Amino acid sequence: MEFFLILIPVFSIFAIGYIGQKRIGFDTKNISTMALYLMSPVLVFRTFYTTEFNQTYLYLAIYTFALCFFLILVIYLLSFFRRYSMKETCGMILASAFMNNGNYGTPVVLFVFGASGLDYAIVLMVIQQLLMSTVGVYYAAKGGEEGDGIRSALKTVRKMPIGYGALLGVSLQFLHVPINENILIAVDMVANAAIPTVMIVLGMQLAKISIRKLEREKISLSLFTKLAISPLIAFCLTLFLPVDDMVKQIMIIMAAMPTAANTTMYALQFNTEPEFVSTATLLSTILSVVTLPTLFMILL
Repeated sequence: MEFFLILIPVFSIFAIGYIGQKRIGFDTKNISTMALYLMSPVLVFRTFYTTEFNQTYLYLAIYTFALCFFLILVIYLLSFFRRYSMKETCGMILASAFMNNGNYGTPVVLFVFGASGLDYAIVLMVIQQLLMSTVGVYYAAKGGEEGDGIRSALKTVRKMPIGYGALLGVSLQFLHVPINENILIAVDMVANAAIPTVMIVLGMQLAKISIRKLEREKISLSLFTKLAISPLIAFCLTLFLPVDDMVKQIMIIMAAMPTAANTTMYALQFNTEPEFVSTATLLSTILSVVTLPTLFMILL
């Protein structure tokens, strides 16, 4: 019962965007652009400026990148056998290779492991955010209608300010540069607003979706990859990492999280199958109410 109480705030924020879009109607792409280019870099800057680094980051970074690229490899293989176009492949990658570690995974880990597990969840969230803002944007741009291949995608990645926010935060922390308290208050205000804004955008996009127009085969493959293959790959990766059992369990649980809400923003921004990615996010979130408790029974 307590597990469902954790989900209520998540679905409530989705509902705000959904109802707002249905009742009022908004220019969703402009709002997503604001969140991508103005709010998210501030959130990443704050995290990298305030978080102390240790050896755990190295193992978690290796795990996060390895999991992502193994999932991308799985999608490429599926796309090859199903003869998907590049646009469809990129949409599948956005829907299947990135998990919702921030708005969903972190509260779940706190519920299951307490404060001792929360620190690891936050580390994974930060690394995943950086990965989505680079690899995720790369595939979103590569599959977009205005893209002209790898060169265009790499150019788009270089223009994304999230990576620069992380670099600035790390640099100021290592150089021990103090920031004025009033400036930190302003940073906190913008950073705290970033995540709910992203989730509201997701709700808005879901309000415009007609599930009947989507291919059931693609959705099924995406959901199976995200909710079943992803934690299985994570389990295999943890066998080779020198971390304790609790960290391994957290890694597997985070890998089983539904599709990240940020991928909907990227798909919308670059028009890379936004309806498919948004629907995969919604359905994977709903199905996780069943798959996560099942995983807990196996791991814990």
